Amino acid sequence: MRTTLRPRRAAVTITAFTALTALVLAGCGDGGSGKDPGESGPSGGALPLKGEKIEVAAVWTGPEQENFTKVLKEFEKRTGATVTFVPAQDPIVNFLGTKIAGGSPPDVAMLPQVGAIQQAAAQKWLKPVGPEAKAQLAANYSRGWQELGAVDGTQYGVYFKAANKSLVWYNTAVFENAGAAEPKTWKEFLTTAETISASGVTPVSVGGADGWTLTDWFENVYLSQAGPAKYDQLAKHTIKWTDPSVTAALTTLAELFGKPALLAGGTSGALQTEYPASVTQTFTGGDQPKGAMVFEGDFAAVNIAQTEAKIGTDAKVFPFPAVGSGTTPVVTAGDAAVALKDTKGAQALLAFLASPDAAKIWAAEGGFLSPNKNLDPSAYPNDVQREIAKALIGAGDGFRFDMSDQMPQSFGGTPGKGEWKALQDFLKNPKDIAGTQARLEADAEKAYRAAAKS
Repeated sequence: MRTTLRPRRAAVTITAFTALTALVLAGCGDGGSGKDPGESGPSGGALPLKGEKIEVAAVWTGPEQENFTKVLKEFEKRTGATVTFVPAQDPIVNFLGTKIAGGSPPDVAMLPQVGAIQQAAAQKWLKPVGPEAKAQLAANYSRGWQELGAVDGTQYGVYFKAANKSLVWYNTAVFENAGAAEPKTWKEFLTTAETISASGVTPVSVGGADGWTLTDWFENVYLSQAGPAKYDQLAKHTIKWTDPSVTAALTTLAELFGKPALLAGGTSGALQTEYPASVTQTFTGGDQPKGAMVFEGDFAAVNIAQTEAKIGTDAKVFPFPAVGSGTTPVVTAGDAAVALKDTKGAQALLAFLASPDAAKIWAAEGGFLSPNKNLDPSAYPNDVQREIAKALIGAGDGFRFDMSDQMPQSFGGTPGKGEWKALQDFLKNPKDIAGTQARLEADAEKAYRAAAKS
């Protein structure tokens, strides 16, 4: 799937582009205060991208789209460019393929999987990151986040939005009524769930209608129990899904999934619950919600904000519990900006998205986590999100990226297929561990073989 690509460089001289990007990052002298794009820049000339039109494609909808649009509006103020958000369908690689085949690719796309970057690079759709964006990456990002956006040593992606996917959010009123404490280990987690159940509230809300939430459950258990080396091997399919380490992880998950009374709505209810509802039903109904805890990333804050619960008081969070003798896992995900056209506008936008200025805009709105180590933590709206961000940055290069997002999309990122479907079937029948492993391995083998031929 990986190939060494050497597309041509952006058609802008380094000197000219350096000057352009300096203006973008400096806010054209106005700090993004709302200067009309038609006004002149600090040297008396027109803003550097006045008249330039840029299309940016992403799968974000609702609050995420609204908040990203605020970032793009700031870029417009600083440069004079006109930026259009292009709604994309998931999987976005298929959407981009259609656009490219039709001769109308967007200038920039936000890719939500490492595998998507690799696939797009293999298709020779992507343009390398320019010198100014590279400089921003070097100054603001750990080596691990830079490498996630590279393919065979060529930098294509700028990770703008990250996620800490090793969190469990909980209803504080339920915990207080049950006399429950934040668990630190998987064994304590199961005990806490039983304690809450005895108090009259179903303990765990699972959004099983969306297969990706189940891959996140598996990955956190697997990373903690099997360790980083095995995690990397399984992500690359250098060990099979029939490996004993996978057996152990599924056996651990079955300790929860195999007890329908601990799941909001039981097994059938969990399989019919979409991710947003799995969060909101945890924080609706006061101290009698449908579920007391919900596992998911920092972005759950966006959904919690749609309820009356207040983060830090009604809604709190603890790290995903350590499994067995393992450590607390840190699984991340993220969306990377990539350029599909060689234009100064596309490269200037990549450089802006790699800057603390861009991250600060969305951070203030909540439901956002930046891998930018130079973003001031005070940009986040509350202490809970500040602590989540500090944990991500503090992990340095020790985090592990979402495993399913590193895999061929047909296996790790497609609704109703591959890993998503296999784990939904597992949630339905947690006793069938061997059958689940066999289906996972058969689907993985097929997907990796097809990817190797592309």
